[in-house]
Amino acid sequence: MSIEYTIRRRLLSFLHLSFDVTDEAGKPIGFCQQKAFKLKEDIRIYTDDSRQNERLAIKARQIIDFSAAYDVHDSTTGEKLGALKRQGWKSLIRDSWIVMDADDLEVGKITEDSMLMATLRRFFNFIPQSFHMLDQNDNEVATFHGNFNPFVRKLTVDVQDDCTLPPLLVLSAGILLMTIEGRQS
Repeated sequence: MSIEYTIRRRLLSFLHLSFDVTDEAGKPIGFCQQKAFKLKEDIRIYTDDSRQNERLAIKARQIIDFSAAYDVHDSTTGEKLGALKRQGWKSLIRDSWIVMDADDLEVGKITEDSMLMATLRRFFNFIPQSFHMLDQNDNEVATFHGNFNPFVRKLTVDVQDDCTLPPLLVLSAGILLMTIEGRQS
């Protein structure tokens, strides 16, 4: 058993990136927006597109960083849920991230599905990306699968029932993958 979410980029968002987040039944559960032309990544996730109730904040620690770290905060409590750090040099060939807890201790990793597919994607950017999230014991706790559609970018997030990582941190990872790695497409 698992829980499935879909993160879908809105088609007509020119000055900012906007994403709709739905559950497996297609029910909207969130709206994400990132403003364009910001030197420091600042992504906000709201309960809906009215942007009245902010749920999560994902913020880069530094302005421009090849191995950027992004802190994930629960906006309702102010609590840090964890952080996601891109592994810069490793990500040149195969995208790779470190998942950290609230104290910045490594608790997992995210890697692109295979070296061969990652290399092919660098030359043929129409091939959708897929990622695997592993916990610190190398157990797969979530998968992220892109879609093959030149007009609408969509990522399916499949979270295992026995996932030991905070669900909102896993969902934040999907949003970051759509935002940061999605720029390659």
